[in-house]
Amino acid sequence: MTNDFKNSKKERIGMSKVNVVFWSQSGNTEAMANAVGEGVKAAGGEANVVYVSDASLDELKSAKAFALGCPAMGAEVLEEGEMEPFVTDLEGFVSGKTIGLFGSYGWGDGQWMRDWVDRMTAAGATVVDGEGVICQDAPDGAATEACKELGKALAAI
Repeated sequence: MTNDFKNSKKERIGMSKVNVVFWSQSGNTEAMANAVGEGVKAAGGEANVVYVSDASLDELKSAKAFALGCPAMGAEVLEEGEMEPFVTDLEGFVSGKTIGLFGSYGWGDGQWMRDWVDRMTAAGATVVDGEGVICQDAPDGAATEACKELGKALAAI
């Protein structure tokens, strides 16, 4: 084993792990999730970018901070089959945690995200910057950069 390997292993042990849980239909929110993960890694953290059906509530219960992503669906609501029940479960234990929220939309004005921020805040969580990162359709350069910054902020917690 080289010293470089030993040193990098030591550094990894002390890094913060940030779970980035998302639901995506068209791939836009998935691209945002990957950008959040890149930001976590750029800040020296370990990112676990995972689709909501593969996410562990137990891991989130023990985490100080994590990110959640979901596009606007229907009349500007969270996806109802997987993400909505997951978020409902989270409401019971997010008090005192820091959460980053993100997602894309194709219409409307972002009401689903404002509602989601209000909901997580009412449950006792702190939402990074007091608002979610949103973009219309596929994330452009500015939205991708905002997602990376969100990841960096979460890794620092």
